[in-house]
Amino acid sequence: METVQFIHSYWAYLVLLVLVVATFNALIKFFGNKEFDPKDFRISLFALITMHIQLLIGIILFFLKDYFSTIEQVGGMGEVMKNSGLRNLIVEHPTTMIIAVALVTIGYSKHKKKLVSKPKFKMLAIFYSLALVLVLAKIPWNLWFS
Repeated sequence: METVQFIHSYWAYLVLLVLVVATFNALIKFFGNKEFDPKDFRISLFALITMHIQLLIGIILFFLKDYFSTIEQVGGMGEVMKNSGLRNLIVEHPTTMIIAVALVTIGYSKHKKKLVSKPKFKMLAIFYSLALVLVLAKIPWNLWFS
């Protein structure tokens, strides 16, 4: 379990870096009216892949940590929701990150259907920006810099 936790923690740095690069690439090229080239495709694809790998690692970690017995030990979901630390760990962080991965996936899928550069960058910029905001909001910063 420690190995999975280690991978999840350190892979998150790569995910954040790639998501920031992909988001800013899409925003800069959208507002700069640039042409969509293979490099842009690879950047957005790499963001999608790293996010999905992180999601899989997170799901594995969620079940390895056996949060279901934690919920049972504290007296049910009502008690979990009253405890901000447990609520963040068991409910808010996983749910928000799943939504962020879904937004990246939707943005990537929608951009492939566009034929012209500006709409491609627009789809990536919108959905990747929303995902980045969610990721930044739910990163456990106290664990990153402790």
